[in-house]
Amino acid sequence: MKVIEVRNLHKRYPNHVAVHDVSFEVAEGEIFGILGPNGAGKTTTVECVSGLRTPDGGTVRVAGIDPVAERDALRRVLGVQLQSSALPEKIKVWEALDLYASFYPDPADWRALLEQVGLADKRDAQFGKLSGGQRQRLSVALALVGKPRVAVLDELTTGLDPQARRDTWELVEQVRDSGVTIVLVTHFMEEADRLCDRIALIDSGRVVATDSPAGLIARVGDEQRVRFRPSAPVEDSLLTALPEVTSVSRSGEQVVVTGTGNLAPAVTLALAQQQIIPGDLRIEQATLDDAFLALTGRKLA
Repeated sequence: MKVIEVRNLHKRYPNHVAVHDVSFEVAEGEIFGILGPNGAGKTTTVECVSGLRTPDGGTVRVAGIDPVAERDALRRVLGVQLQSSALPEKIKVWEALDLYASFYPDPADWRALLEQVGLADKRDAQFGKLSGGQRQRLSVALALVGKPRVAVLDELTTGLDPQARRDTWELVEQVRDSGVTIVLVTHFMEEADRLCDRIALIDSGRVVATDSPAGLIARVGDEQRVRFRPSAPVEDSLLTALPEVTSVSRSGEQVVVTGTGNLAPAVTLALAQQQIIPGDLRIEQATLDDAFLALTGRKLA
């Protein structure tokens, strides 16, 4: 069942077009990723979905609701954690949740939410005293206090250390498992690959592809890379002569061989026949980075 439908969305600012003809659908119960570089139009897109900006063209429906014309109805089905949201430094965690709960006719039990997001022991802590990861957990709780069907999470893990980021990923998965559909805005490839059922790749205000992470990667083909440091000089011709090899490049002392099929065994056998040992050998499959590069012509910074 479709819970979000966006059709031919346009949004223009005085000096540039932020969103140009964006279309996608989100199914109930999935984690749908909106992935792209900074400035690609991701946040503008979800602000239009959330009723925070008025589109200049196209249609948006969330559970059949027009976010601009039916804002009160939208509030009952959609929760939002914005990239730039902040709270007063001295407000306590429980006070923030109690305040947000007062905005809804039938809110969730914020005490249970504190347990769910792992902040029960920070109930009386001031917002200004929370770590980055704890602030993001509180943001998620605030987005959920209205018992929404859909939660929009915008750049949820930006600025977090690796452990806090992974802890937040687990929380997002728990929220989805509780029955909430999630729209996750991110520019982190690893995050999108780990969490999302489907992804819309956005670049320069346009959707360049929508698919599962595996489906996007499959568009690159079965390309592989083998990286190694040779124990002795190796001629490119030794490797390019192999049918599995499509190209050979060098990065400092490293040799990078790109190809398909049984690439790694073919390369190591050819090297062994010349008594060359491939040190620091690494085998890399195609990634979302490769898919983004293939679909847009540039890497996602």
